[in-house]
Amino acid sequence: MISLDIVALMLALWASYAIRLSVWTPEITSERLVLAALAPVVAIPVFIRLGLYRSVIRYLPEAAIWTILKAMLIATVSWVIIVFLMEMAGQDIVPRSIPFFYFVLGSLLIGGMRFAAKWILVSGTGLRRDEEPIFIYGAGPAAAQLARALKGHGNRYVMGLIDDESINHGRDIAGYRVFSSHDLPSLIDRYGITEIVLNMSSIPPARRQAVLGRVTGLGVKVRSLPDISDLVDGRYIVSQIREIEIDELLGRSFIPADKELLDQALAGKIVMVTGAGGSIGSELCRLIVRQKPKKLVLFESSEYALYRIEQELLAAGEHPIAPVLGSVTDARTVERAIRTHGVQVLYHAAAYKHVPLVEENVLEGIRNNVFGTLTVATVAAEKKIESFVLISSDKAVRPTNVMGATKRWAELIVRQRAIEARARSEGQIFCSVRFGNVIGSNGSVVPLFKQQIAKGGPVTLTDPEMTRYFMAIPEAAELIVQAGALSVGGDVFLLDMGEPVRIGDLAENMIRLAGFHVRDSKSPDNGIAIEVVGKRPGEKLFEELFYDHNNAQPTRHPKIMRADSTTVADYDMAAWLKDLEKAILAEDEAHARKLLFSLITTDDLPEQTAVHG
Repeated sequence: MISLDIVALMLALWASYAIRLSVWTPEITSERLVLAALAPVVAIPVFIRLGLYRSVIRYLPEAAIWTILKAMLIATVSWVIIVFLMEMAGQDIVPRSIPFFYFVLGSLLIGGMRFAAKWILVSGTGLRRDEEPIFIYGAGPAAAQLARALKGHGNRYVMGLIDDESINHGRDIAGYRVFSSHDLPSLIDRYGITEIVLNMSSIPPARRQAVLGRVTGLGVKVRSLPDISDLVDGRYIVSQIREIEIDELLGRSFIPADKELLDQALAGKIVMVTGAGGSIGSELCRLIVRQKPKKLVLFESSEYALYRIEQELLAAGEHPIAPVLGSVTDARTVERAIRTHGVQVLYHAAAYKHVPLVEENVLEGIRNNVFGTLTVATVAAEKKIESFVLISSDKAVRPTNVMGATKRWAELIVRQRAIEARARSEGQIFCSVRFGNVIGSNGSVVPLFKQQIAKGGPVTLTDPEMTRYFMAIPEAAELIVQAGALSVGGDVFLLDMGEPVRIGDLAENMIRLAGFHVRDSKSPDNGIAIEVVGKRPGEKLFEELFYDHNNAQPTRHPKIMRADSTTVADYDMAAWLKDLEKAILAEDEAHARKLLFSLITTDDLPEQTAVHG
């Protein structure tokens, strides 16, 4: 670059004399040769100082032209000073217009060479044979940045930008033509588009579902560029295109966590999580270590799951972590873990949650979900733990399956411990947090659908009319911790799950987002089929979060509600638990199931959670 700049400066000086004197071959004198040699001697150090040789030509920004002009101006003024000193010494006089021509021509040559080289490097010869033509949906700054990042890298070739704003249609942004979203079907056919990348930063949250609805079903893959806030936070890089997240498809609005509540619940505390290797438990652990607890105790029955989450947390930084291998049904192991580490806050996430499996293993489901909760809650009460939070489920509301019934029993056990703690006036907090399905959890329908789509189908549904609530795992973990911080004891917190999602619609949308058509009567030979296999034992057509929606009270957090009741049913939980334990010990599955549902058939009342009266 320095060699080219020396040649360019000499050429600019020669051209300046040629223009001024109107001759192609100006007379060459010793003074002019000295001045010609001094021009690069003066200019090159200025160029080095202003960073003209630090820029990578391929990524040279347009704003670099101002740096080039500034450098040429300083170099020209410095050269004029030398000319002035030489004239004072009686040397040859330089015409006054020569410095002006030198500045203009030098700027054109120095800048022109760089931008011409950049154009040659990045433009190439257009769409290569191994590249896939794509559109970027959204015409904001991040879209232009992504298009530039993809140029010359990978196998994607940006054909243009798609935007809803008519004022942008037909214009060029960063060298890319902007097309109307209404012309997408014809544009896809015309250019052979295989993928559409959504620029989430330029699509308002309120319109994202409508945009997703518009681009699905076009027979192309749909991916997304992360929101600009994620880029700033370092979660992604600008050229990292990811799959559409299911919560984006569901249109869930995100509410930032209340840092005050998180700090109140976790900062400087000794925290224990049971089921630490599970979907919810592991996400809780990731959240907890970020809040700088004094210590985090990982309680898990699976050796591999415990090892995996411990290694992940240790790799993320120096955190005080204590792994404990044991079952929540083993009172001595639970007591030893709490006593040894001085646990102050406990999140009870350990449970069997897969409905069909628990339905087939009733006794083990009751033993783990009911008596495991009884064991942990009892030991927590005895050891004067400050806060106990049970992770419950929407299946605990009017349950039709064993898993849901065991979760309702667990809620009632925690409620009983809350009543006892309130009577002792020792400041202990016992509460439950109830929510629906979490996206991507172990055994969830979403990863199952992804696997089936990847294999070419069919996608199996129990009933397309079935509806479920969905929430992202990180959001669920944040809300659980914040709900625990809001508790005054005996609460059942209900997380705002948004609108229930029809499973048939979810399956169809996931197929379309993967770039396939849904096989139906109109196209029986193409696409991925959806196969209805019928409801499994214990499955409900729809889930509920409330016994009575009118009895849910808001809290300071817009997505957390507290179940409100002034009437508390007087359950003799000790007697019920004693009878249920006898059935478990006798391995009488039929009687255990009968007892399990006998208690909760009378539970179709307002939430049995208020302990204030």
